[in-house]
Amino acid sequence: MSALSRQKIVDVARAWIGTPYLHQASLQHVGCDCLGLLRGVWRACIGPEPEAAPPYTPDWAEAQGEEALLAAALRWFDPVSDAFQAGDVLLFRWRDGLPAKHVGLATSASTMIHAHDGACVCEVSIGAAWRRRLVQAFSFPDVK
Repeated sequence: MSALSRQKIVDVARAWIGTPYLHQASLQHVGCDCLGLLRGVWRACIGPEPEAAPPYTPDWAEAQGEEALLAAALRWFDPVSDAFQAGDVLLFRWRDGLPAKHVGLATSASTMIHAHDGACVCEVSIGAAWRRRLVQAFSFPDVK
């Protein structure tokens, strides 16, 4: 497989802008949640998803009390040790002590694309509130 460019990841993610939020969905222009957005970008950039996403409720992370999303990210992406870049996956937790359960895709060092309940997929600034909640950044495998 040839190297994947950061610009390709950003371009694919931007094509999802305007997709309505739909819990557990992953269909561009139809509906997705934050994980569905990431799954769709993976399919467009890499190919078939490496594992099936299990059914999950909106409070799945709190109910399980485990870092399932972080564990999956560690299986399929490369942790970023320095500052994240465009094309990196950003993993967030809503509060200290709770499992990480939100993902976005960096489009620059200060912006990201994400999906959240009650809105369409959008590109937003990564301000102080987002930075406080950032758990880890990851790069796609073989990204250049």
